[in-house]
Amino acid sequence: MIEIKNLGKSFGEKQVLSGAELRVENGSVFGLIGINGAGKSTLLRLIAGVLKPDCGEILIDGEPVYENENVKKKIFFLQDDPYYTTNLTAKAQAEFYKNFYDFDNEVFFSYADKFKLNVSKPLKNFSKGMKRQTFISLALACKPEYMLLDEAFDGLDPLARLEFKRGIIELAEKGTTFLIASHSLRELEDISDSFALLDNKTVKAYGNLQGELAKLSKYQLVFEDDKLREDMPFECLHFEKTGRVIRLVAKGDPQTIRACIENMKPLVMDEIPMDFEDMFIYEVGERGYLK
Repeated sequence: MIEIKNLGKSFGEKQVLSGAELRVENGSVFGLIGINGAGKSTLLRLIAGVLKPDCGEILIDGEPVYENENVKKKIFFLQDDPYYTTNLTAKAQAEFYKNFYDFDNEVFFSYADKFKLNVSKPLKNFSKGMKRQTFISLALACKPEYMLLDEAFDGLDPLARLEFKRGIIELAEKGTTFLIASHSLRELEDISDSFALLDNKTVKAYGNLQGELAKLSKYQLVFEDDKLREDMPFECLHFEKTGRVIRLVAKGDPQTIRACIENMKPLVMDEIPMDFEDMFIYEVGERGYLK
């Protein structure tokens, strides 16, 4: 389990995280979301023990991470732009990882074959997508207890994304805990069971993904008379009106919200399905980021 308590981190005068609290259960696939600059990459680096917190603590299986070799052996951190030496090949990198992980050659070569990678070719000659596929193959072959992925799907074509998601699900079923920061929310929704939203230098919300989505209802409504946001007898996360057509996102018990709307006797009442991307847009949009 990953536990984060009252975490703070600054770079000079710029505060990136303050009072962050988070818990990631073992075996979960956890999506980390937030606008650019929200601190997602910094949080992953702190969890990986690359950076030292200014305050608070990060515990993995009850032990602090920073400068703890035994804990770090459990973690694989795949950065957005992994470092590699000039003439490094994928095969040489695999040999390097064998010093730290229970590396599975069969898994590595299986993914390298699926991605059609020449493992003897220097990585400097690979495209961005091929480099990403290489490090994904290496990461999945390491089979760590905890895998931290920064912009996991960036640069991957649809088929590569599908193979990667299958690999994540397969490892998660065997007990690996994933913490994935990504802007590809539709990809995260396919595989994540939990999520956290970073906002205003802290963790604003986290929990079960489907449970949180179930608290949101999206409607398109038309009433005979004029209706304003304050006329809605429930919390509106989003309210937009064009003429007599109202589009709103409500937060709360879906059955209660539906009953409230029906009692207002709308001329038109269409319920629209919500997804993870919708939730993110409306959550951050109402705080002014998209205005």
